[in-house]
Amino acid sequence: MNIRSAACDSVQDKAYHSEPENGIYLLMLTKSPIRLKLETIEKTYPAGTLIIWDGSISTDYSPEDEALVCDWISFDAENDRDFISSLDLPLNRAVVYPDSELMSQLIRSIVSELYSLDNKRMKLKDSLFRTLLIKAEEAGNQRGRIHQQTADPHFSGLTELREKIYRNPQLKWNVDSMAAYVNMSRSYFQHIYRELFGVSCMTDVISGKIEKAKEILSETSCTVSQVAAMCGYENEEHFMRQFKKIVGVTPSKYRKN
Repeated sequence: MNIRSAACDSVQDKAYHSEPENGIYLLMLTKSPIRLKLETIEKTYPAGTLIIWDGSISTDYSPEDEALVCDWISFDAENDRDFISSLDLPLNRAVVYPDSELMSQLIRSIVSELYSLDNKRMKLKDSLFRTLLIKAEEAGNQRGRIHQQTADPHFSGLTELREKIYRNPQLKWNVDSMAAYVNMSRSYFQHIYRELFGVSCMTDVISGKIEKAKEILSETSCTVSQVAAMCGYENEEHFMRQFKKIVGVTPSKYRKN
């Protein structure tokens, strides 16, 4: 697999367009809402959306808010066509991925190996990238299961709620307030949320807080205490423990890296 270029936590504040380029793939994992045009349909998707363009159609997207934050990898399959063709990848369509942090960690590791001077970096990079594509295949298959649920009258309301959770991590989200937002009972809300998105509502709340914290740490000089408050944490120690558990490093070390 030939990775042409890649980036983590890329910030794009303008609309992007490129013409079809046969054999050149672009894999993108969003960390903020994205306005996406696929064929003739234009639609907004939430953070945690996975898209893989295969070069057969034009690439068109833009930020839904002020800027789009995403991880991405541009690659071609010149030496691994058999492997690519053996996978049922969700090409040229958007998939809301239930475990975006795992995929983001894989991309981060791939980028690290891509620019490493270690003599084993090529082998490690290829292994990580194959794992990433297998996870993308799994995401596409799960989306097929989720798609069957979209006839539920609450689907649009739940999607709107999920976007609001990621846009407003500072709010005091809890199960009761989220269930009330979509006019559901507590138990039914928790059940249908997990069925549709593959994760619990509180897992999404935490993911939204951590993603916002990573953005602030990367782009500002705010103290850890300030970051915690901006992401809705009343206790700095709790924020630090939760951040390290999910990201793997402390907030301070993440900023240094």
